Amino acid sequence: MAATILDGRKVADDIKNEIAEEVAILKKNGHKAPHLAAILVGDDGASQTYVNNKIKACKKVGFEYTLLNFPETISEAKLMTEIDRINLDNDIDGLIVQLPLPAHISAAKVTDKILPHKDVDGFTNENYGRITSKNPGLLPATPFGIVELLKRYKIDIKGKHCVMVGNSRTVGAPMSTIMAYHELATVTVCHIHTQDLASHTRQADILIVATGKPSLIKADMVKDGAAVVDVGITRITTSENTRGYVLSGDVDFEEVAEKASFITPVPGGVGPMTIASLLLNTLKTTKANHTI
Repeated sequence: MAATILDGRKVADDIKNEIAEEVAILKKNGHKAPHLAAILVGDDGASQTYVNNKIKACKKVGFEYTLLNFPETISEAKLMTEIDRINLDNDIDGLIVQLPLPAHISAAKVTDKILPHKDVDGFTNENYGRITSKNPGLLPATPFGIVELLKRYKIDIKGKHCVMVGNSRTVGAPMSTIMAYHELATVTVCHIHTQDLASHTRQADILIVATGKPSLIKADMVKDGAAVVDVGITRITTSENTRGYVLSGDVDFEEVAEKASFITPVPGGVGPMTIASLLLNTLKTTKANHTI
């Protein structure tokens, strides 16, 4: 039997509608609308698309938004100054800096310059560190979105074996920590140095893959009935369409969909949920910082 598709677009639209209703009530009661600022450095096409999608989402839910687009030649010091300015602007509730940044700018320094309560991407060291506490801050948007997607499809997490393939600072590491500390799953973390990867992935009730390696996970690497979440998205050059490329995830979708019970598509799975989580984080921090 083919797997049930974990439709991130539909769930994200549901979340946006819920947020829009709440924002309308806030405005009706005389409160400010949440305000999200986005910084884009350079003119990378993919980054522009990602930021534009976030701006569209803000419009849909009734958020205020500010887009700051700087040339690729901006200095690290100047960018830090701009972040300081936004940090001090009490009308702006959340700030995202679109990655990647030019090579002469430290993404780690820039990210950690954002005040933790405005860090709606959940990337600062403080928010990352607080994941293990009983009082977490703003959760990283992609892991937050994945958990929400699983829950909306009523997939049991507590006590299940979750195998995380990939240990990046933005997805794999926080994802595995959230699943262990918040959702009480039993977690195995695999990465580039893991020996006999398939022996681990075949044990997963919930398999989450974020490596950037197209079609890494094949059907013989997946347990029957597993829930499979594919975070990867890679452009592969092709002459078979007018765009000149196709998008591929880290999971061989056609193979694995015949074996799994649930699976995310690429695109349309995790990506929309990441944006929905940014909106949820912005709404959360707005309400907290303005005591609504």
